[in-house]
Amino acid sequence: MALRVGIGYDIHRKADGRALVLGGVRFEGERGLEGHSDADVLAHAVGDALLGAVALGDLGRHFPPGDPQWKDASSLQLLGLIRALLAGHGARIVNVDATVVAERPQLAPQRDAMCVNIAQALKVGVAQVSVKATTSEGLGTVGRDEGIAAWAVALVEAP
Repeated sequence: MALRVGIGYDIHRKADGRALVLGGVRFEGERGLEGHSDADVLAHAVGDALLGAVALGDLGRHFPPGDPQWKDASSLQLLGLIRALLAGHGARIVNVDATVVAERPQLAPQRDAMCVNIAQALKVGVAQVSVKATTSEGLGTVGRDEGIAAWAVALVEAP
């Protein structure tokens, strides 16, 4: 078995009339994000990192945004499908580390819940999932609070 690393990135524009979901946690009273699924940028970045680690493409390849099957889908459900895909290729998730970049909301109070949700979706221990948060210090699209972005790195053991 070899250790393989993948990196994921996602960004979504904020939108009125949508729920904000990050790491499977719903942030009440916050503007949501545009997207075909629930637009959970954190879960999307993690999913892309995992897929990349085993050279299986990206989220768009497996869950096309035009496919009605994935309309408003839970991104945690997508992570579960990605985990099963990796397992089918003999891969085992070692850990994931992610950073959400947002001016708001403050994520620290929900960080543990996000880690638990992602760990459960991936069927790994919560100690194998790290979620951090930062801001853009008022710079750029995210800094103007027009959207939220996330980066993730995944370490996978694979044949």
